[in-house]
Amino acid sequence: MLETVEQETGASPEWSVIWLHGLGADGHDFAPIVPELVRPQWPAIRFVFPHAPKRPVSINNGMPMRAWYDIVSMDFRSRADAKGVAESVEQLEELIAREQARGIPANRIVLAGFSQGGAIILSAGLKRREPVAGLVALSTYLPEVDAAPSQLVDGAIAQPIFMAHGSADPVIPLQIAEHSAQVLRTLGFGVEWHRYQMAHQVCGEEIHALGDWLQARFTPV
Repeated sequence: MLETVEQETGASPEWSVIWLHGLGADGHDFAPIVPELVRPQWPAIRFVFPHAPKRPVSINNGMPMRAWYDIVSMDFRSRADAKGVAESVEQLEELIAREQARGIPANRIVLAGFSQGGAIILSAGLKRREPVAGLVALSTYLPEVDAAPSQLVDGAIAQPIFMAHGSADPVIPLQIAEHSAQVLRTLGFGVEWHRYQMAHQVCGEEIHALGDWLQARFTPV
């Protein structure tokens, strides 16, 4: 089980948000976003921020760092090490199972991630037969995008997706992210897409839009 940083917004959480960081960061990276994101009327939420394992990253001269997978190519169609992606998806599933064991059903779990973390979220989402409440993919893309139709399982498209990206992102070009969003829509996912004037980062306007999207998940129909 991955080590995690956890924050609870109230006693006896009714929802969980599992949030994966980007390359070279750790579980503390997005913890400060909680007070900016959370709204007073929301139910009690447990935020879970896991630390990725340390592994050599090929494009960084093999330097070990926290990473959800190795980056083996500059071509985004083959950029992500498939074995590493699969391992991280399995570790994410362990965290989901732990939340379920703590009393949070899958339909009250949101999976979120930034950059590499978001890539794992989208990969996991394709393969989930028991839908979670939603998928949040920030400044990221879908790895193995050409294989996505064959990886999609029954029930997965019930999961709504929030995607946001910077128009000046130098790490993951905007068009790569847009193509991923289009592929996901073609597969049948409902994708809410946002573009912001920013680089490879998160901005206040984006956090507000994500809050609106989460608000819709938390509000009973």
